[in-house]
Amino acid sequence: MVYGIANCDTVKKTKDWLKSHKVPFDFYDYKVNPVSREKLTEWCKELGWESILNKKSATWRSLSPEEQKKVTGQPQAIRLMMRNNSIIKRPVIEKGSLLIVGYDETEFANALK
Repeated sequence: MVYGIANCDTVKKTKDWLKSHKVPFDFYDYKVNPVSREKLTEWCKELGWESILNKKSATWRSLSPEEQKKVTGQPQAIRLMMRNNSIIKRPVIEKGSLLIVGYDETEFANALK
């Protein structure tokens, strides 16, 4: 499963890479269907909330310094990601027990073929 936002350039690039390498996938657009608290908790438990929350995003930069300072741990990060799903790093790829966050062709080639 590829989680992301349909109009995100990184997600489009990921889907193109998967298609060109004939890697089957389903796409979950979390702008249409938000990611559940349970799923975010699972991802954060696996990789750490710092890997899932995209502090380089425009959404993060649009937050006030006060709002940013409130994100000190996983509970606050998950609440923020549920309110602003654009702040979730993209894409998130699940394949069995494998979890990949972000666009990395080398990791894709090693893990998804």
